[in-house]
Amino acid sequence: MKLAQLIQAIEPKQVLGSTNIEITGIQFDSRKVEPGNLFVAQTGTTMDGHTFIDACIEKGASAVVCERTDTIHAANATTIIVVDNSDKALGLMANEWFGQPSRHLTLVGVTGTNGKTTIATLLYKMVRAMGKKAGLLSTVINYVDADAVPSTHTTPDALALNELLSQMVQAGCEYAFMEVSSHSIAQERIAGLDFDGALFTNLTRDHIDYHKTFDNYRDTKKRLFDSLKKTAFAISNKDDKNGLVMLQNCKAELHTYSTRSLADYKASILEEGFDGMLLSINGQEVFVPLVGRFNTSNILAIYGAAICLGFESAEVLRILSTLTAVNGRFEAIHSPKGWTAIVDYAHTPDAVDNVIRTINEIRKRGSKLITVVGCGGNRDKGKRPMMAQIAKRGSDCLILTSDNPRDEQPQDILQDMAAGLTEEELRETLIIEDRASAIQTACVMAQADDVILVAGKGHEDYQIIKGVKHHFDDHEVIRRFV
Repeated sequence: MKLAQLIQAIEPKQVLGSTNIEITGIQFDSRKVEPGNLFVAQTGTTMDGHTFIDACIEKGASAVVCERTDTIHAANATTIIVVDNSDKALGLMANEWFGQPSRHLTLVGVTGTNGKTTIATLLYKMVRAMGKKAGLLSTVINYVDADAVPSTHTTPDALALNELLSQMVQAGCEYAFMEVSSHSIAQERIAGLDFDGALFTNLTRDHIDYHKTFDNYRDTKKRLFDSLKKTAFAISNKDDKNGLVMLQNCKAELHTYSTRSLADYKASILEEGFDGMLLSINGQEVFVPLVGRFNTSNILAIYGAAICLGFESAEVLRILSTLTAVNGRFEAIHSPKGWTAIVDYAHTPDAVDNVIRTINEIRKRGSKLITVVGCGGNRDKGKRPMMAQIAKRGSDCLILTSDNPRDEQPQDILQDMAAGLTEEELRETLIIEDRASAIQTACVMAQADDVILVAGKGHEDYQIIKGVKHHFDDHEVIRRFV
């Protein structure tokens, strides 16, 4: 592709050199640059791509997109393009490079703190159950129609994202459902994408280490809705205090859902157990194999999106009754000894609170709830004492353990969590650093009808310790002791 075509959407401040040259590929990782490539120098959180521009020129880069030229010393015919925002330029050029794939799909984005994976995944499954071809971009795994593609981020980088969307188009997909993280919005990974719909789930404390304030976090999420076109739809959770904020100044067709007040899509729980719920959705009863008020909200979002996409209500409800839990999202493992273990990805204070409340509403009178939970390293330290406090006050027994310590000492993380407990609560709490031992202890303690909640990692099959990924799966450990 000619450089002139590639940069037509990025509005450069300055172009030094010819744009009538052929580009063989786009790279933002200097290690991958090959002759003929265009290198995009991004100002990252840990590394600045501008420091690698000279090295990329020496490797044969035909063009460089950057925000400043003070680090460039190599002298040759490489074209230099200066922009205000390299991240946004990368997104727009990636979209152009892969033929603007989102314009050939009905693309629906799901954003919020909790529920993104469940909603995006079950929408994907629903549409495919209706005989349509669809793709999925999620935290757990990506799909190009029926073909699985491993996932490393909630939202991939701009190049990987557009490549996956392009593969979906080539595979004949009509629909694509994707989780849209706050990081991906802030870092312009979704720049240039043509969304036909967006859903908002909820907003609670998360990623404050990155966004610095809750208002910044909220406003970043809102940018997805602010960018929607008039022909798109926007669906927001009216039960969340930020739900209506998301719809302010949004040009799209607006819809709301709620379990507590008047809304376009309304539901109530008629009966529930660990195997599912009987719901009333807009006056129609349906049994779904999912559990909890938070999942009732998720189901409403799915129902609303399906209706906005033009599917018949009766068919949507029929398929909802067949959709099972996403891996690691309130996933029940039943022991022959009579107890039940719940594996859930809950890793924020609000998510832990939601899961514990749900379990306490369902479990038998006289049974115990044993909660095993930790917090990730190199992430928001402020939520650690809150997580422990919420878990302790909603459980009969609390075991604090390691999650993904990353580059931190596990004991330091556990101390931060323990700081949220009173001396009396600490005396009643077990602190077991080794996660497998913590889960084993919970399984040994459990009696018939008791419930074990293993929270924080959900679908993850690894632990990150000192930068190294080690195989670890909560499900596997639990099944050793059922």
